[in-house]
Amino acid sequence: MKKKTVAVLFGGVSTEHEVSLISATTIIEHLDREKYDVVLVGITKSGRFLHYTGPIERIQNGEWEKGPVEDCTFSCSRAYPGLLLLGEEQYRFLSVDCVIPALHGKNGEDGTVQGMLQLAGIPFVGCDAISSADCMDKEVTHIILEHAGVRMAKWTAVRQEEEIGGKLFAKLEEKLGYPMFVKPANAGSSIGVSKAKDRTELQKALEVAFAEDRKVIVEEMISGQEVECAVLGAGDAVPSIAGEIASANVEVYDYESKYINPQSQLYIPARIPDETMEELRNTAVKAFHAIGCEGLSRVDFFVTREGKVILNEINTFPGFTSISMYPKLWEHCGVPITELLDRLIAYGTNR
Repeated sequence: MKKKTVAVLFGGVSTEHEVSLISATTIIEHLDREKYDVVLVGITKSGRFLHYTGPIERIQNGEWEKGPVEDCTFSCSRAYPGLLLLGEEQYRFLSVDCVIPALHGKNGEDGTVQGMLQLAGIPFVGCDAISSADCMDKEVTHIILEHAGVRMAKWTAVRQEEEIGGKLFAKLEEKLGYPMFVKPANAGSSIGVSKAKDRTELQKALEVAFAEDRKVIVEEMISGQEVECAVLGAGDAVPSIAGEIASANVEVYDYESKYINPQSQLYIPARIPDETMEELRNTAVKAFHAIGCEGLSRVDFFVTREGKVILNEINTFPGFTSISMYPKLWEHCGVPITELLDRLIAYGTNR
């Protein structure tokens, strides 16, 4: 059987650049070399695309940028679906059968890269441009999923051009009450997320969120367990068993809790009743289809003390680090990461 050429994209112009390097390293190490020729393409924080041919272990710590590398770009002509390697005097073309965009956050998980690959006609793993953008924008996610009958927290969107003061604070207090969570509308991994318990903290939380995005979502606080479900497939999408996160930070499951603090604990399966587990898994697939996801997504929920299942967000390219929930959930379900990657590549190439 002829090998497929699979390009793994990592890095990116994103606050989650470093996490992408870790995810990509895990993915690269688990791709079956009997089935795939693997091409490595790193994106620097300044947006430079580089074809990297050095040791895999230098990716995670950022040393890959020192080389060996050469500038490259994806061809946007469907006559040449692949990479253009940009030598000093001439370019070379490298055909690519599938791309794994192991990118997190802005400029990678938000539909930008997916749109580029769709324009070029290059198959890729994961959600398309529209569903990626819709899941990245928390306001759009709320609108679509609530219309589909999926329960979410009460919320309000705030634009940067709005006057920040007593009138806005009063509106938020009346609708949501304290404490409330303030989030950039377009940022991943809890970047810029704060919990506000009064007007002083609300003012500061809005400033922090607006540093990341021109639009902010303010949500009511939901007390409950943080539970996540992995979804795999397309029209035939299936949910994994759900897992629970006990965050090291009691205030908010933030970037540090996800990727730095080892005190955060994962429970697989989640510590919830069987009927709640079933409702959560069904809701994950319902949301996945409602927003048009394909390939993979991790759907995050709160489960309240009363047993209500409330969807928090959908991540269209979840982490693949050693502690990431998405691959761990599928491993628990009997799908090791190498097989998981095979399935994801198959979905991407068959789309």
